[in-house]
Order: sequence, then C-alpha cells, then structure tokens
Amino acid sequence: MSPMIQDFTYHRVPAADGTILNAAVGGSGPAVVLLHGFPQTHLMWRHVAADLAADHTVICPDLRGYGASGKPAETGPDTYSKRTMAADTVTVARALGHERFALAGHDRGALVAFRAGLDHPDAITRLACLDVLPTLDMWDVMHGASAAVGFHLYLMAQPPGLPERLIGAEPDAFFGHFLDQWTQDPSAIPAEFRAAYLAACRDAVPSIVADYRASAGIDIEHDSADRARGTRLRMPVTVVQQDWGAALGYDATALWRAWTTDLHHHTTTAGHFMAEEAPAEITRLLRELLTR
Repeated sequence: MSPMIQDFTYHRVPAADGTILNAAVGGSGPAVVLLHGFPQTHLMWRHVAADLAADHTVICPDLRGYGASGKPAETGPDTYSKRTMAADTVTVARALGHERFALAGHDRGALVAFRAGLDHPDAITRLACLDVLPTLDMWDVMHGASAAVGFHLYLMAQPPGLPERLIGAEPDAFFGHFLDQWTQDPSAIPAEFRAAYLAACRDAVPSIVADYRASAGIDIEHDSADRARGTRLRMPVTVVQQDWGAALGYDATALWRAWTTDLHHHTTTAGHFMAEEAPAEITRLLRELLTR
C-alpha cells in the first residue's frame, strides 16, 4: 500500500471532464492548496502540509495523470494543458467547500498554480511557485550546452509514440534519475516514498509525457496570449528557487516581476525537492505569504 499523509482524509473528486482527482485533506481554517511536481505525488508536501494544517485547511491533490488521480488518454492539446489542470484545482477546492484559497505549487504544480493565478484571479488569494520559471521564460533561457540539464523537456516534447516507448522501456531508471540527481540530501526522500513515487510514475508514462508535451505547445500559446494582453498576477506572489539564474545566465527575479504586481523572490540553498529537503524553510516562507 502506498504511504499516505498522516491524519489527512482522502477524497475522490470528479473534474469537469469526468476525470477523478485524488486529494488529501487535513486541518481546518482558511484553505491552502498544495500542488506537487515531477516525478512525485501529493506526498512530497507531507511535512509542510502537517504544519500548515494546525491552522489551515490543507488540500493536497494529485494532478491529473499523476499518483492516484485519473489518467485520461491524450485526445488533444487541452487534455493536459496547464489551463485544464488549473481548472481541476479550482474544481477540487470548490467541491470541498472553498471558493477562495491560497495556492502553492512545486515544479509542474507551480506551472499549474501560475496558470490558475492568471485564469482564476478571483479564486486565488495568494500564490507561491517553487523552483520553476513561467513556461515562456523557461524555454527562452534554455540554450547551448547548459540546456542539457533539461533534456527531458525536449524528449517529452516530441510527438506521441517515441518518448512513451523510450521512457516506458526503463521507467524506474528514467524517473529515478531525477529523484537522485535533483536532490542535495538523499535522506530527505526515504526509500518508502521513493518507491511510491517510482510506482506512481511507472503507471503514468503516457500522461506524464502528455503533460510535458503540452508545455511545449498549447501552454506556450496560452502564456503568449496573456503576455500580449499584459495579463499579470494580481495576488501576492512568493517565488522560491535554486540559483538557476546564476548557473544559466538570467535574472530570475526580473523574469518573474514581469508577470506580477506583488512579488517576493527567494533563493534557497536546498535542492530541487525543497519541500522535503528544507520543509521548515518552505513552511516559513508560505506562512509569511499567507499573512501578506
């Protein structure tokens, strides 16, 4: 049996297209939704969620295509667009009784959170994005030999067929590579949770690839349209990142400021899986955001 977040209850919530979304819920008070990243599930938030649940209702969904959520077949570019996944997030929160809520996301979940902030500004009270750049900026800064760190972005951007076959042939080696290479403290992801992440990914290769494929296609279209309109995030925003800007030669704060009206940008010394490697730091930053 896969591990669970202790003292949280689990709910099955249908999205607009009928996809069933898995969500762990704990605590009481103002709602905070926490979205996981790649190659993980809602379990990555277990430490932060337990702390925030002392005075908030904390909702930790599995994104569509991941974990115990439904994995619809990719029938078009919108199936796994961040716009669709952002709408899923609002649907889950409303089904659990919360019309407005704070939202934090890591990695893929941060891209979903970013899109939710743009598409649903009346629902999102505060927004946190961990260790990503907005999609347009991400592709702009990836160039030259330094882009090798993002090889998976290019692999999964390919048309259906080849990426799924290649990854599906050795899923544990592929997904395990990121769990091993992106952490500075391997003990932060105990064997039980590493095994749960790998098992979840093993069963979700086509949907994970479809999620990434959307980020090389329709997600760019949506972000480009918002940039052209001058759409910006109107709620308080906190961004926490590794110092990728120094490594790849860009100003992360400036890139994020172009999308926001109220930005707090923080650089962490933790690895990519910062909610597990440095939960006290991430919880502190989220609590500071929740009081802004």
